[in-house]
Amino acid sequence: MDSCTVSTLSPFIRRRILTEEEVLRATLGLHSPRAAGKFIQEVFWRSYWKGWLELRPTVWRDYRQEVDRQLNRIQSEGGLRQMWQDACAGDTGIACFDAWARELAQTGYLHNHARMWFASIWVFTLGLPWALGADFFLRHLRDGDPASNTLSWRWVAGLHTQGKHYVASAQNIAKFTEGRFFPSGQLAQDPAPLPWQASPAPRVLPPTLSVQTGLRTGLLVHDEDVALDQALNACPEPVAVGRMNSAANLSPLIVAPMVTNWAEGAITHALAAYPQLASATALMPDIIAEWAKSKGLEQIVTPYAPTGPVAEAFAAALPTLEAAGIRLCQIRRTYDSRAWPFATHGFFRFKDQIPALLAALDGSDHSAA
Repeated sequence: MDSCTVSTLSPFIRRRILTEEEVLRATLGLHSPRAAGKFIQEVFWRSYWKGWLELRPTVWRDYRQEVDRQLNRIQSEGGLRQMWQDACAGDTGIACFDAWARELAQTGYLHNHARMWFASIWVFTLGLPWALGADFFLRHLRDGDPASNTLSWRWVAGLHTQGKHYVASAQNIAKFTEGRFFPSGQLAQDPAPLPWQASPAPRVLPPTLSVQTGLRTGLLVHDEDVALDQALNACPEPVAVGRMNSAANLSPLIVAPMVTNWAEGAITHALAAYPQLASATALMPDIIAEWAKSKGLEQIVTPYAPTGPVAEAFAAALPTLEAAGIRLCQIRRTYDSRAWPFATHGFFRFKDQIPALLAALDGSDHSAA
């Protein structure tokens, strides 16, 4: 696969070292919407997945529970445990799969085609639980995202869209790896999708608390979204600053240092742009409320945390914060508030909104070819 055909921007967009708006504006500054249409759609796929999960957060909760259930199986089923260990170590005897497992562990990245082939082989050829495959990716991908990762694995397995699953073929792998791999006779030929269950109905995008002036306010920077411009507009002079890296909580197992270090680096990079934030206190996700009380805060301002580990940390802290009279004000980016509510159905219905979403970036009409 030719690395020149992908941007490799996803680890930067994942933590919003670069935002979707910045990437789209830069793209439209150089190309027409028609010429860059495929790339623009790829950027919006990320927004679609984010919105879809944000409107259905119970899907993430169910995934977490499924990972725990399958890890419990591994403790008692020796055969399953050995198969899982071999797959994670790249020791299955399927050359392409093993190479991708090792590449992922070494680099923290896989081409999207390889991700789809890997997931399909994991589920349909090896017969391993899909949730453990999704967990393996989250433990190693520098761009691992609760929404994109969970929902892409569900789609491959046939759990996301009724009647649709993805089956890797030896011919397709040989074609797009330019003959490097040709797993002839090793892959499942016509597997059935996993049993499908209807997705929950989408909720309305939850409201956020507006920032009140005159309160003793702290800023909390987290790894889910390090783009701080809108949060600092709401809280330009925080009396305390906290920094929180939740990447280790992407899995109940040990998350690769490459992932946690990348998240920490994203936070450090963001803080370095604002000298007034240099004294940020490092926080564990379970001490948010204690930090806020120790600083005498009446209000916390923070970038919005979509469904995932940071949102879980906020949910756990909220009862204590509310009992202490401390407001948690999450600043959701305008881009997200515009795009996410359209993720109610499939991507193709969402795609119809792309021209309007592009126009909203700068007030221009980008619907023309």
